[in-house]
Amino acid sequence: MKALVLKEYNRFAYEEVPAPEPGEGDLLVAVKACGICGSDVHGMDGSTGRRIPPIIMGHEASGVIAGLGPKTAGWKAGERVTFDSTIYCGECRYCRRGLVNLCDRRRVIGVSCPEYRRDGAFAEFVVVPQHIVYRVPDAISFAQAAMVEAVSIAVHAMDRTPLRLNDTAVVVGAGMIGLLVVQVLRAAGAGKILAVDVSEKNLELAKKLGADEGLRANAPDLPDRVRSLTSGRGADLAFEVVGVSDSIKTAVRCLRKGGSATLVGNISPLVELPLQETVTRQISLIGTCASAGEYPACLDLIAAGRVNVDALISAVAPLAEGANWFDRLYRKEPGLMKVILQP
Repeated sequence: MKALVLKEYNRFAYEEVPAPEPGEGDLLVAVKACGICGSDVHGMDGSTGRRIPPIIMGHEASGVIAGLGPKTAGWKAGERVTFDSTIYCGECRYCRRGLVNLCDRRRVIGVSCPEYRRDGAFAEFVVVPQHIVYRVPDAISFAQAAMVEAVSIAVHAMDRTPLRLNDTAVVVGAGMIGLLVVQVLRAAGAGKILAVDVSEKNLELAKKLGADEGLRANAPDLPDRVRSLTSGRGADLAFEVVGVSDSIKTAVRCLRKGGSATLVGNISPLVELPLQETVTRQISLIGTCASAGEYPACLDLIAAGRVNVDALISAVAPLAEGANWFDRLYRKEPGLMKVILQP
């Protein structure tokens, strides 16, 4: 089969590789669409330590069942499917409590690190365990289905957040995940939604997708502006979707006393926290990691049009052109958000 292989850091080859064989409980999926995740872009230069070459990356995918391994049940060839990026054991203490994203034996498709190696979906075929596979409704295209993993990040963050009907929320970072958080907030019954970003273009898109206001992140009076829009109190909730010190400080300072900040961004391993403001104003900090079984809800939201993923797809291109698209994303080409590759 053909695959896009990271041969060494910052160098891809589109080449022939052996097709994978489904093992016990596995499904062989013929990949129809696979999105380039930001973690893949960050991983290809070796900075994360989680894409050690050679590796076939790609975990945001959809396709058609092409083969069934031994001891699979309830599936048939030709079904349209997508799958979780996380492979969980289903047996550890966390899995038994429904916290599959925290599984002690957690593996991520398309990742190679010192602990394990698992080829991903930038290929004609990929093998995945049947327990992480979900059927795709007819109303959803393969490209849209490849977006479900990203949508699940936003939905899981929402599930972790103590949202009350009509709460005001600030979303710091209006990139792709932030724009999905805006839409999920609207679907969940939030009141006023305030998007914060350095890009005017992103803020305009945020307003089209459900935000009430778009505020510039570099405005010196940003917390005052948020208070002026919330009867002088500040926002009830903040979602930090960048992962750097400045944006975390912004999220905390835009909150009312007793508010909650949900931390979604994960770029910097260490950040500065306005500790005194957090303690004296009794701010709750909530971490959120990946997703934990939200895929069916995400597929329903996409199928119903309550989450618009088409607005976030910048390009759909052949897998053979993948190296070029990785380079363009790595260089932060203006206007590029989500690129979908098709084998």
